[in-house]
Amino acid sequence: MSLDALLAQADVARLARALRESPGREVAPEPQFIWAAIAVILRLAEGGEPELLLIKRAEHEGDPWSGHVACPGGRRDAGDADLTATAIRETLEETALDLARDGRVLGTLDDLSPRTPYLPPIVIRPFVFAAAGELRITPSAEVASSFWVPLSRLRDSGAWGTGTIHIRGRAREERVVRLGGHVVWGLTERVLSGLTTALLNVS
Repeated sequence: MSLDALLAQADVARLARALRESPGREVAPEPQFIWAAIAVILRLAEGGEPELLLIKRAEHEGDPWSGHVACPGGRRDAGDADLTATAIRETLEETALDLARDGRVLGTLDDLSPRTPYLPPIVIRPFVFAAAGELRITPSAEVASSFWVPLSRLRDSGAWGTGTIHIRGRAREERVVRLGGHVVWGLTERVLSGLTTALLNVS
């Protein structure tokens, strides 16, 4: 499937228009902030429906994101020209997808920070990409698995709700979205909620 075909698909065209008209809110820089970027990647499936890429992070002791379902991404390096470059580099390192070659930025969602107080002051910028081509994923050691979810699943109200999440040995209720047999919560749930809002708010 070509990039032009993906960009012409009704949902993707509507989403691109929403992101152009209402770019994500950017947090004002502060000296203590650590900056990061993630890639929200869309492709066109064989049947013509757009899909979203999610990864499950590998289990690593001491890693606060260990085992989480997420979008590819990570912290900005000194060599990154900007946060777009961070999202592209991290995606290439984690999945071998080359968004510089095979993708196009549609826009950004709101900057977000984790709500967990024991994490450092990270600001994460989500970039929404349309991607086409072979898009063969080769997970790095940081990634346990990856999967694609139909974009239409985000519009299914039955996918959204609350769930019991175990964090540091304690159970608590969190907002969740259930996708591809996985329970997605925390920052990734907030990113997908923002994506869904953008998708639904433009006619």
